[in-house]
Amino acid sequence: MAKAKQRSSSASQRREEVKKQRQQRISSSQNRQSQPRGSGRGRSKQKQRPWGLVVGTLLIIAAVIGVFIYLSHQSAGTGTGGGNTGSTPTSPSVLNAVTHVSPTILANVGTGGQQKILVSLKGGSPSILLGPRGKPEFFYMGAEYCPFCAAERWAVVVALSRFGTFSKLNQTTSSATDVYPNTPTFTFYQSTYTSQYIDFVAVEETTNQPDGSGGYTTLQTPTAEQQNLISKYDGPPYLSSASSIPFIDIGNQYVMQGANYSPDILSGHSWQDIAHDLSNSNSPVTKGIVGSANYLTAAICLATNQQPASVCKADPVPQIEQSLGKSAFNAGGAQVGLGAPLSQAVIRRPE
Repeated sequence: MAKAKQRSSSASQRREEVKKQRQQRISSSQNRQSQPRGSGRGRSKQKQRPWGLVVGTLLIIAAVIGVFIYLSHQSAGTGTGGGNTGSTPTSPSVLNAVTHVSPTILANVGTGGQQKILVSLKGGSPSILLGPRGKPEFFYMGAEYCPFCAAERWAVVVALSRFGTFSKLNQTTSSATDVYPNTPTFTFYQSTYTSQYIDFVAVEETTNQPDGSGGYTTLQTPTAEQQNLISKYDGPPYLSSASSIPFIDIGNQYVMQGANYSPDILSGHSWQDIAHDLSNSNSPVTKGIVGSANYLTAAICLATNQQPASVCKADPVPQIEQSLGKSAFNAGGAQVGLGAPLSQAVIRRPE
């Protein structure tokens, strides 16, 4: 009897032990099954986190770039820059008229009765000024508010268009509060010009928008090299007034400041009016613009060694070149545009 009880107790213990071991195996198996899945999910999440950071970073960068692009267009109107220029794209008809003046008109106008204000630098034997592409440089310094710059830009565009092409040129006006207010013109800020004969480099220092302190909003700043050029030639003994605009240097061969004709000629005219007049050689507008352009063309031809011949040998260029051989500076006096008092001919650059 005692042996039976002992066997029964031992069997019960074994069953309990087996049951316990089975439960342990089941529990262990469940742990092994759940742990890889859990750790797998953990690894999956770790792999996803870097991708999430990369995507998030790219989205932030794209948003920042978008904001900068938007603000640049809002602040500059036609491009990036220091302020709102108030300029708009030039109408195709106006651009075509000013860049394709008839050779007959050019020849008939001649100097247009304009006096010579280009000054030769040959007496000082300066090295030729070369532009960014290694061609003789036509350097222009002006400002959008300046009415004399406004007048002379028309002539510059006509002249340069004989040597190359403006593919982008916006229109604007001079200051509404300066002398000869709202003179219709163009801006060389962000203009696009290509030529195989000459490099055109322009600096428009300010917009035509007041900055609230009595001046105008800064647009472009001359480089150190350009400033050295201005300091050397934009003033006595070469020109009448120190640091005045507009200032033009054609290959370090000829310089000028001021406009070759009065902005008053353009008063009351729209861009379309002026463009239309360029087909009439008897118009005072055409005589002013084309006469000045012919002087610039002759100076450019001397800087490019008479290239292209189709331009430089066409009337009235050869005749005007003869008059440029001896400048008023070489004759003993500096020159100023318009033959008018200094305050009426040029604008002094702000210090």
